[in-house]
Amino acid sequence: MSDAPSHQRHREAAGEGGVRCAVLTISDTRTPETDRSGAYLREALAAAGHVVTAYQLARDEPAEIRPLLEGLVARDDVDAVLVTGGTGIARRDRTYDVVAALLDKTLPGFGELFRVVSFEQVGAAAMLSRAVAGVAGDTLLFSMPGSENAVRTAMERLILPELAHLVWELRR
Repeated sequence: MSDAPSHQRHREAAGEGGVRCAVLTISDTRTPETDRSGAYLREALAAAGHVVTAYQLARDEPAEIRPLLEGLVARDDVDAVLVTGGTGIARRDRTYDVVAALLDKTLPGFGELFRVVSFEQVGAAAMLSRAVAGVAGDTLLFSMPGSENAVRTAMERLILPELAHLVWELRR
């Protein structure tokens, strides 16, 4: 038996890369050509050895978002869905409510840690984020703010270091 901590042994057992991901950008103004956050997600996932099996853009309308997310989490070729946008407190920010309603299990640590690392960068404004993550059916679901900086922070500090491990835990 290894002397390594259990989380390290789990990461090793999970292996590297290979997670099949869907990217969903929520925005009333972005297009596929101007969606820098969605582009970054796709590039970062590919660079880490993961596979992007779907990319979509939708307005921040619950009636649009919910069926899109339900369809993505039901796909056999999607292990994780990464959503960017709609997590603030403005009237139009309604993505959080849709995502939270779909979660069977929450990962409260994701939102908590995201706000901690965001606080290091933007100070008290970090409290405005309603970043959330959890499991919907058999699929991981992450919801992040729409800014490219916030997406980079979430990916580099939280999601990419644990993504394969999280999927491994979900599948065992």
